[in-house]
Amino acid sequence: MVVGLLHAIGNAATLEPSVKIDKISSAMKLVLEALGENPSREGLQKSPERFAKAMIFFTKGYEVDPTVILKDAIFHEHHQGLVLVKDIEFSSLCEHHLIPFIGKIHIGYIPNGKIVGLSKTARVAEAFARRLQVQERLTTQVAHCLFDVLQPRGVAVVVEATHQCMAMRGVQKIGASTTTTCFLGEFDTDRDFKEEFWRSLQR
Repeated sequence: MVVGLLHAIGNAATLEPSVKIDKISSAMKLVLEALGENPSREGLQKSPERFAKAMIFFTKGYEVDPTVILKDAIFHEHHQGLVLVKDIEFSSLCEHHLIPFIGKIHIGYIPNGKIVGLSKTARVAEAFARRLQVQERLTTQVAHCLFDVLQPRGVAVVVEATHQCMAMRGVQKIGASTTTTCFLGEFDTDRDFKEEFWRSLQR
């Protein structure tokens, strides 16, 4: 039943919306029954369909090409300093437990003759976050997408998040947070650039 649910989510871009909703709803009814619940009772009658629509929204990033987002808003400018967009809020689903992790993404880059519309960095972060994810991969994907498309001198991405899989189950540590980083180009090789980035983040 769970395999069918994940199959419907993972093939989101190739299935019609109504088919996705039906497949996920059917799988969720089986989950409810396995938990000892009655999917036909008043409070749960529409829950499988609501869950299906929510999961489709939570994973809508599968239908988005982040490189297209960037390519639509590249401009030639000779700015040589750090460009930093910080505190980009996001929510994603941990692929291990299908439970949310929520936090902020900070994206910095050093232009090499080209800049990108500032809102596009947030849209790229959203596109990768709206998938089944792990924080480490999310961090790397955002950084490499910007680095490959914009071809800047360097890219720095920091993700700070709290994971409900740690708060609601397992070790049950509600206050724990996780920080992941990815430094590419001159942010990886030049200590001064990296220190400027951290100072700008006030970290």
